[in-house]
Amino acid sequence: MEFVNPGILYGLFAVSIPVIIHLFNFRRFRKVYFTNVEFIKELKQETQKQSRLKHLIVLLMRMLAIVMLVFVFARPYIPVSENLIQPHKHNNISIYIDNSFSMQADSEKGILMNNAIEKAREIASVYKSSDRFSLLTNDFEGRHQRFVSKEEFLDLLDEVAYTPIVRNFNEVVLRQTDLQKMEPAVVKTSFLISDFQEHFLMDPIASDDTSLNTWLIPVQSLNADNVYIDSCWFESPVQQTGQNVKLNVGIQNSSKNQLEKIPAKLVVNGSQKAIASFDIGPDSEKTIELFFTNQSAGIQQGVLEINDYPVSFDDKFYFSYYVSPFINVLSINGNGENFYLNSLFRNDTVIRFENVHEGRLDYSSLQNFELIVLNELISISSGLSMEIHRFVENGGHLLVVPSIDIDLASYNEMLGAAGVCTYAEADTGKLGVSYINLDHPLYNGVFDDPPENMDLPDVHKHYILRVPSRSTQEKLMELQNGDLFLNTQAVGQGRVYISAVPLNPDFSEFPQHPLFVPTLYKMAVSSIAQQELYYTIGENELIRIESANRQPDEIYTIKKDDDMYEFIPEVRKTGHSDELFVHGQVIEAGNYSLISSGQRIEGLSFNFNRTESEMIFNSPDEIETILKDNNLYNVSLLQSGKEPFVQTLTDMSRGIQLWKWFVLAALLFLLGEVVLLRLWKS
Repeated sequence: MEFVNPGILYGLFAVSIPVIIHLFNFRRFRKVYFTNVEFIKELKQETQKQSRLKHLIVLLMRMLAIVMLVFVFARPYIPVSENLIQPHKHNNISIYIDNSFSMQADSEKGILMNNAIEKAREIASVYKSSDRFSLLTNDFEGRHQRFVSKEEFLDLLDEVAYTPIVRNFNEVVLRQTDLQKMEPAVVKTSFLISDFQEHFLMDPIASDDTSLNTWLIPVQSLNADNVYIDSCWFESPVQQTGQNVKLNVGIQNSSKNQLEKIPAKLVVNGSQKAIASFDIGPDSEKTIELFFTNQSAGIQQGVLEINDYPVSFDDKFYFSYYVSPFINVLSINGNGENFYLNSLFRNDTVIRFENVHEGRLDYSSLQNFELIVLNELISISSGLSMEIHRFVENGGHLLVVPSIDIDLASYNEMLGAAGVCTYAEADTGKLGVSYINLDHPLYNGVFDDPPENMDLPDVHKHYILRVPSRSTQEKLMELQNGDLFLNTQAVGQGRVYISAVPLNPDFSEFPQHPLFVPTLYKMAVSSIAQQELYYTIGENELIRIESANRQPDEIYTIKKDDDMYEFIPEVRKTGHSDELFVHGQVIEAGNYSLISSGQRIEGLSFNFNRTESEMIFNSPDEIETILKDNNLYNVSLLQSGKEPFVQTLTDMSRGIQLWKWFVLAALLFLLGEVVLLRLWKS
């Protein structure tokens, strides 16, 4: 047994007061004369014995009553745990509330978030007003990085709101440990109130502060069912006007129920484009297909939507893409315009094709094209090599077609600097193309059902392509002897295609072969810079855009489309590109616009992290096992049984309170004294 106010025990010296009173009997006796003296003597002796016994019992009753009253004010208790409150010492209490979106689910006492906040209030109620508190949420806000009074802590609880940010056990405990080190205290205690999704307790690490005791308080939902949109992607990487589009939508069912006829809706630029319904099995995923047509060019922003209750943050999915009105292709010619390139590109309504002789080339115009063809240049100057390298590094696509009379040194100087294949001597042996890489994205959608014995072009002579070591080259076509016929490799943000032959019938049948049209056309189509369909809030918030035409004093602004919220991102210049960093300034999912000089230059979409969508939680038994397996001896699970949570806290923090029993005992002793004095006649 221990005491909250042990100093009160000095009051036990008050027991001496009734002892003194009984030692000095101030009672006066009155003389009574009787005739039979012997009888009186005998009666007097008997009365004195009874009176002495009664006085001793009354003395004991009074002493015990005083002892009980002193114990009452000393507040005795039987400690249940040594890891929670020590009432007579200074306590620092850090309370973490999981305010992620999964806390929107229902519990027996309402929404999980409200339940967690109420538990935090109950924790504070069992501590003294002089103790210090800190509140921590997933936001890790600056105003929460300090200890405050009990009253201020309760005010902060009223401001807790849902956040898209997701944390795990290690992040939270590390932040609480650092905070506890900033303000010394005799007793350091941390509480973590969460629904404890599986990701929260992945690979937990014990705190290095052994004086910090951590309590895990789970709040459990009644219904863990959730259906959500996980992702979306286009079947074709490039979108064009008038094109029939297939949009794939990934759906996840994080529940144990079979769901049927769930409606899904697609809205693009405010207009409904497609609707569908789907069935999905328990704990499964499904891809649904939505079809629509791009009616206009420019920035397109879409919203996918399903209906699911009560967890609704993941029922909408935002995405943005760009429909290009034209694809700009430039052919830099050494020996005149190429007949086959002109025939393919010049009359195409989607492609803007230009020819220019290498002697009249304006280097500053290269940035205006998506695909550049180096068409049979005899040699490549150092200036052109430098500009081409910059063009590719910043996202441009390049097709190298060698000349009949090639200057190998100048070609290989440019190609070697880019780390791609280089040219060697010509091989005049007649060969055939024996392999085409139909799995490469360049040929996606070209063949519905490729024949087993495909007719491939013959090659009369070719330049040998040498692959550098540690190359990431991707072969597109290969000759019978294993030499590369057509090769590609990513360089920087762009791509380089290298042909082993000029586009000349004297070298090969390729310019006249049916494969020529889809191969060159897909090179042009694939050259359009592909922006990210969407970004995830709190994760990949680096936005890279082309900035060749931007003035140095221009400022980027990101603005949410459906309200007035806007901010200025951090900008870092990298070549002809700008890297934008939002640094957590996007807090709501939705479609945004990137604005420069008052002009909307790109659409951006941000979605909430789907980690919280998986409604899989650790049970109390699983939590106990995880703590044991990871040797987290300073971390304990705190649950309330049938009794209220605040009563569990009180018992654990202040032990089993005994003062009520001592009040009852004092009253019983005082009552016993009264009964003795009234009924025992001496």
